[in-house]
Order: sequence, then C-alpha cells, then structure tokens
Amino acid sequence: MMLRRVSSSSSGKSSSKPRRSSSVGFDEFGFAFSKKRDKKLQQRCHDYSYPQPNPVKVKELCEFLSYWNGSSFICRSQIERFIRIGIPPAIRGRVWRCLLNIDSLRAGSCFNYEDCQAEIRRPLVDLGVSEYSIISSIDSLVDTENEISSGQASSLQVADLTLFKQIALDLQRSFPTHRTLMGDRPEAIEGQAKLFRVLSAFARYNPLIGYVQGMSYIAAVLLMILSEEEAFWALVALLEKPKYLSELFDSSMKKIQHQALVFHQLLKHRKPLLFQHLEALGVSCVHFIMQWFLTLFTSLPCWDSVLAIWDLIMLHGLQAVFRTGLTIILLLESRIMNMTEEATVLPLLLRVPIDICHHPVLIPALWSTDLQDWEINCMNSLVLEESDGTQDEEASASSSKSVFTRLLKVAQHFILKSGKYSSTAKSSPTKRSPAPGRLAKTRTSSHFTQTQVRGRRSSSRRSQNSSLGGVRKEKLPSQDSDGGAAEDSTDSSAWRVRSGPVGKVARRRSRDQSRRGSSLHLRSRRSRSQQTPTKTAVQPESNKTDDCQETPSRPATRPRPSLKERNFITCPTTASQVRESQLI
Repeated sequence: MMLRRVSSSSSGKSSSKPRRSSSVGFDEFGFAFSKKRDKKLQQRCHDYSYPQPNPVKVKELCEFLSYWNGSSFICRSQIERFIRIGIPPAIRGRVWRCLLNIDSLRAGSCFNYEDCQAEIRRPLVDLGVSEYSIISSIDSLVDTENEISSGQASSLQVADLTLFKQIALDLQRSFPTHRTLMGDRPEAIEGQAKLFRVLSAFARYNPLIGYVQGMSYIAAVLLMILSEEEAFWALVALLEKPKYLSELFDSSMKKIQHQALVFHQLLKHRKPLLFQHLEALGVSCVHFIMQWFLTLFTSLPCWDSVLAIWDLIMLHGLQAVFRTGLTIILLLESRIMNMTEEATVLPLLLRVPIDICHHPVLIPALWSTDLQDWEINCMNSLVLEESDGTQDEEASASSSKSVFTRLLKVAQHFILKSGKYSSTAKSSPTKRSPAPGRLAKTRTSSHFTQTQVRGRRSSSRRSQNSSLGGVRKEKLPSQDSDGGAAEDSTDSSAWRVRSGPVGKVARRRSRDQSRRGSSLHLRSRRSRSQQTPTKTAVQPESNKTDDCQETPSRPATRPRPSLKERNFITCPTTASQVRESQLI
C-alpha cells in the first residue's frame, strides 16, 4: 500500500508538523528542512511516498534473514521479491549486511580496523591536527603542505598530508544538509570524524585505489545505515568485488570514463533518435554519467527513491547502476527531444526534476526496464574495439608520414625481382646475344605472359616424351658455316626451334614411329598367341592397357588341353613393355 506522508522528526514520533531541533528541523531520513529561498539551491524533497511496511511481511523478512545463505539461488530470488515490495528502513541495514556478506569478509581478512586507526592518528598528531577538527584545519593543512619541501619531509608524510587534505575538502561537500554532517553540533562533528576515519582507513587498506573523489558520498550513505566498522567493510566489498563498483573507481579515473563510453554505446543502440538529438546538441554522456555513477545517484532529490535504488544495487551490482541511468534517460526523453540548446539539457540531466524522482514514478519504471549483463558486455566489447581501432589508425597515420620508409620498401621489392631475372639468365652459361635480325622477334616474344610460356613449354615436353623408347629431351643443333654444330642461342631461340616448322616435323615423325612400334608389337603378340594357345594369367585392373584389351580371345572349337599340357605362362607384355605402352 502506497502512502504519501509528511516526514517525521528524527526521534521517530509521527506528528502533523515536524518537530524542530535548535531552530532547524529534520525529516525522517535526517535531512534538514530547507527554507523557501533555499529550495532551488538544495533541491531536496521531503514528501516521501515509499510503500508503508506491512507487519506480516516485516516478520517474514526477519525470519528469512535469520537463515540467510548468500550462495543459494532460492535465497536471492526471495530477497529480490522483498526488495521489489520495499525494504523497511528499520531492516535495511541487515539486508545490506547479508547481500554484501560483510561478516565473512571481515572474518577472512587479517586487517584490523582499530589498529589502522591508531596508525592514522600518529601523522595527525605530528601535523597538530585532530580527526574531530579536520574540516576547520584545512587551511593549516594547505599551509603546511606549501611549507614542506621534498628535502625536509619524507615521502610518507607528504602522501599522508595530501590524503588528509583531499578527504577534508570532500567532507564539507558531502551531504551538507544531513544532520550527521551539518554544522558544528556534536552529532555532526562525530559524523564527520567517522567519515574521515572510514575513508582514510580504506586508503590504507587498498593503496592501489587510495582515495578517489566520490567515495565520500558512498561512505556517508553507508554510515547512515550501518555502524562505523560495518560501513568500512561494506565500502571494501563495494569497491573491490567485480560484481559491484570495482570497474568504476581507480586513481587515474580511467575506469569511470570507460564506463561512461559503455553507457554511450548502450544509449546509442537502445534509443538511436534520442542519441542523435543529444549528439546534435553537443551533449555527451560523459558530462552527466560520471556524476551519476560516482555518487550512485545520491544527488537525486527524493531520498526514498535513492535508498530503493541502492537496494537494487546491493542485489545486482553494476548492472543495476546502468539500469537506473537508462531508466532516468527514458523518463526524460520527451523533455529532451523538445529542447534545442545544450544549456537547457545539461541542467536537466544533472539536476533531475522531483516529479521524475518520486518513488511511485521512478521505482516502477526501474523494475520494468529490462537490461541484461550480456548487453553491457557487448557494449563494453564495442568500446574496446573502437579504442583498438583508433590506436591502429594512429599507428598507420604515423607510418604513412614516413615516406622514406615506404620508398625503401618499394626499392627493396624491385631489387629482389630484378635479382630473380638475373639468376635465370645466369643459369645458361652458353648464352649468346641475339643477332640484330632476331632482336625484334625476341622483343615481341617478351610480351608473352608467364602462363603462356609455361603452357607452350609443357606441350613441347609432352610431344618429346611421346616417342616409343622415351626419347630424351635434346636440343636441336644448328649448323654453322664450317659444317660443325654450333652452340645454342638464347632460351627464346631454342623455344622457337621446338615450336617452329622443324619442331612440327620432328613431332610428326616421332608420332609415326610410335604408331609403327605399336603395330609391330601387336603383330608379335598375335603370332605368339596362335603358336601357343594357352591361357594367360589374369592381370590386375590397374595394369591393363588398351593394348591388352585388343588381344584376341581363345577359339571356342579348340579342345581343352590336359593338365600336363597346361603351361601357365605370364602375359607377353612385360613390365618394361607396359611402361613403354603407357609412354606411348
């Protein structure tokens, strides 16, 4: 059941008018009521409309959390059902501890939170600063940093001083209207000291990440729900587990920029028209996604919607972060499409209107938005491919600038080709320069392609090998004026001898000789078969030739000889003859 109610005071007593403490009133989540003149600056809504907890459901949820098993699929499906209904504020801390598995994480680590706090206090004492007055000591920290030179202080002291100064600067910007961080009241001073200790302890726990801008908002929300040490281990689980925010925070801020590009691709494929409109206006996803993701949407004006978003992030991790950003964009689509200037679009995205952030509007739209992990992985791969492509283009552009390198490669290729031709020319030592009368023919013959020359050479070789005894391939000598055999001229002249009229006559004579030899061979076989009418042994099919098939069969009228007369002899076509016939 959805109820719209006026926020009660922090004591938990409901009343028609909120009870004010020391002239400043706070709503049920601890945010100060803003004056009318400050509403536009703070943009905080105090009329919450999250579903009222059902006592029966609350009891069922408490019993369910008592036997919680984080590795069980049934437990996770059941907790998703409770989150969809709405987690009561009083039990939200237990739900977050179970989802983040804080107890097992603390038990499995050798890190001691109290010992770490003792180590942090030593450099604070050396600097003359206390954790309870860290915000008021910012000016002194800046002055000390300017006075310290590299020779007078160690690198550890300089690193600690830089870390303390960065955390102190972000403390005064983190939820300045919340009762635990607002003003100089004792509750606010203690809240600021807790936030400083948690952030500095995490920087000691994971020096690779250290402290990054935006962590103060996440740690402050955890301190609103959990105790100090539980908030520290919850921050460790969120920032180190791959399921959650390990792909968002690093010291160089490259991860958050990469995830902004991933959301850029997701919006491009989900809403191409809206994406083109934003591109035409000059609005990039990096301009607003970094603020949304680094603070986990804590800048939204309706805090009940923020906590419902965080419940979903605790369940699904980074996928819920993308899902929330896509839902807000879809709810603002109609307004963005009607805008024609960048100056009006960016404030709308950075300060989402209250009517969009109301719990009955935003949270049902969030649950109805379907986004799977494989879609985010595909968009991630697209971003990686584009980054690799840009690197390849840069490499190719740099290589194209070096014209001398390209010319050197072309020259090397030309030298290699000319070396091949010179090696073929040197292979014939008896080569002579052609006569002046033959120069034109050799030039025209050079216009033949390599495939034509190879085809003519293979045909001439087949014609020479077609002789009966496998005549060897010999060059035709040319007669000189003395009657002796002169040396062959160039390879092209030898090719013309084989392919000219003399070569045709030689090939015709070799074919006539092969036909005469085959006819004589058949006559001898027939005479032998008539003299000794015996049964020849059966040859295998692979050795049968056309000549064997022409052998005459034994006459049927001749009587069958006896066993003694039967003299099994081999086929008159011996192996050498078979080879000759195959050559023919």
